Amino acid sequence: MRIATWNVNSVNARLPTVTAWLEAAQPDVVCMQEIKCVDEKFPREALESLGYNVEVHGQKSYNGVALLSKHPMSDVRRGLPGDETDEQARFIEAVIEAPVPIRVCGLYLPNGNPMGTEKFAYKLAWFERLKRHAAELLAYEEPLILCGDYNVIPEPEDARNPAAWTGDALFQPESRAAFRAMKWLGLSDAHEVAGEPAGTYTFWDYQAGAWQRDHGIRIDFHLMSSQATDRFRGIETHRDARDMDKPSDHVPVVVDIDLEA
Repeated sequence: MRIATWNVNSVNARLPTVTAWLEAAQPDVVCMQEIKCVDEKFPREALESLGYNVEVHGQKSYNGVALLSKHPMSDVRRGLPGDETDEQARFIEAVIEAPVPIRVCGLYLPNGNPMGTEKFAYKLAWFERLKRHAAELLAYEEPLILCGDYNVIPEPEDARNPAAWTGDALFQPESRAAFRAMKWLGLSDAHEVAGEPAGTYTFWDYQAGAWQRDHGIRIDFHLMSSQATDRFRGIETHRDARDMDKPSDHVPVVVDIDLEA
């Protein structure tokens, strides 16, 4: 099974690009972030016509996440537990009813900028809530993937120019420590398991010629439980998607998990 994560940066504005990639890459499951629309405005019919079941947790103009699956989905959760006052649409979860079921969580972690504001505190609090929920899910001892845009640069090698990010919320010690704490729960980064080389980036800003100069960063991840890691077969970072017509500033990352019974 091919499971993709992709921050599409407005699904309706980039729908031809999104559908072209889906038709070419043929992922079985897709976690989308930054769909930037309410549920009713999500292009459900266009994606269902490609064979996907669709679950959406949207928000007007900002954020928003969606799950697409060629298999039935069950136990769908919209919103990260732990704060009933949080109205930002950043988390969706479902069990993908493959021959061996797998629980997939799609997430869009807060950016946290500018530093010194409540936005950074919200980022760290959201990270802590995510860690608590991940610990609860790991107790099920089932194949599990938490994938999406984590908005964190874990190590200097995950940026072409680390010095350019020292004042950014994505590269602060607290952000990086929170990401390590997720892994210490017993989650494995598919990029590391596969041994993808340094310089495998997933985001290039639209500004200052970042794509042309390859000033990228790696901030989109698949974190896998041990049961998913045992079935992990490979990872592809679709760098070419950044060169498509009207691209997102992120590219899709796809993992291959053997879920045959």
